[in-house]
Amino acid sequence: MFIAGLSDLELMEGGYENDPTMRVKVNFPLSAATGTKNTAVAYFEIEPGHRLGTHTDSAEEILLFLGGEAEVSVGDEQGQVSAGEMALVPAMVPHSMRNVGDETLRVVGFFPSSTVMHTFDQPIVPMGESPSEPPFGQRTQLTPFPVALEQPPAPMAGAAEA
Repeated sequence: MFIAGLSDLELMEGGYENDPTMRVKVNFPLSAATGTKNTAVAYFEIEPGHRLGTHTDSAEEILLFLGGEAEVSVGDEQGQVSAGEMALVPAMVPHSMRNVGDETLRVVGFFPSSTVMHTFDQPIVPMGESPSEPPFGQRTQLTPFPVALEQPPAPMAGAAEA
């Protein structure tokens, strides 16, 4: 069994170079890089006053809100969500979210594919690092990140050898 403790995850922080409100901390603890065959999971945090920019994902996403309050846009619809609620984002539908509360917004995204393409309306750059380092500085990113795809997936702990 593979266990990913959310409090133990190293989160990468990225955003838009020309928009200080677009800031997100993210990790993909489960994906093809960790040996999943049909699913991926993203965990991300957004601080108060910050947002996750408009983007599309190549696979449907179920969002589970663990903490905080957000205004979420999915296509032409907008709504408020808070801890304990879920939302469905169809594949290839533009979506975004903004932390409208006073605490860190904590969200888990579930995908029915072990690899997912994310295309943002602007290039994502890492906070405090060179924007030219992959996977940052690009509008479209692949999960798992390309570096992880250059190596064979790590087997899930306890999985039987094929």
